[in-house]
Amino acid sequence: MATLAVRRLRTVQWTRWVGLTLFGAWLLVALFGPMLAPHPMGAFVSDEIYAGASASFPLGTDYMGRDMLSRVLVGARYTLGLALIAAVLSSLVGAGFGMLAVLTPRWLEETIRRVFDTLISIPSKMMALVMVSAFGSSIPLLILAAVLGYAPGAFRIAHSLAANLSTLEYVQVARTRGEGRLYIAIVEILPNMLQSVLTDMGMRFVFIVLLLSGMSFLGLGVQPPAADLGSLVRENIGGLSEGALAVIAPAVAIGMLTIGANLLIDSLSSSREAQKE
Repeated sequence: MATLAVRRLRTVQWTRWVGLTLFGAWLLVALFGPMLAPHPMGAFVSDEIYAGASASFPLGTDYMGRDMLSRVLVGARYTLGLALIAAVLSSLVGAGFGMLAVLTPRWLEETIRRVFDTLISIPSKMMALVMVSAFGSSIPLLILAAVLGYAPGAFRIAHSLAANLSTLEYVQVARTRGEGRLYIAIVEILPNMLQSVLTDMGMRFVFIVLLLSGMSFLGLGVQPPAADLGSLVRENIGGLSEGALAVIAPAVAIGMLTIGANLLIDSLSSSREAQKE
């Protein structure tokens, strides 16, 4: 039994380091990529389209002769940055209303739950498509669409956790002492559900990366002259039959980012389960 636990711990540690390395690398790219880019993102630097890898262009060129390395380094900031902002906001909204619903009168709790149940019944991509079709694509609107699409799921998890915690003795003692709802939510409930909320936020991040990349692939995401990784795939889809790096590089980048985040989240969850055992 001890040997099995040791093997599981080693697997968790290995998974954590791989996930942390992949996600951390793309986080650094998002932070410093534009400064490291050898050319401006929109600069036409070659007369050859869909050029292969070379010393001058390590990831080749795109359908207009622009340096793909520069475009990936800059585009990663949009993909990761927008997804991270939307994931944080989704978790804040979900966790905030989840705790609020538990600590408010029954009628208000039911009202909040019905609102979020209505939102969660609408597929996130459909909601984003409707919003973009109605109001046009912009970065604030994309973030808002992602928050509206994924905050209801975060609310359900946070509400379930908060409802269970609110019945425990230390919360009842705080109520007996006359502590206010805000104190109970922030001091008594939130610290004990924070790890689960953060794990859920990581999953929301992965879903939002895929949502925004999908929207950009359809031409409804980040608009030119800016571009995220999904936009880069859509722009260069014509080079797919040639195996052009202009298509492969941003697609692989999306895959590495989501795999890294998934591995990191999975290791955190497995580590928590191992500690319980």
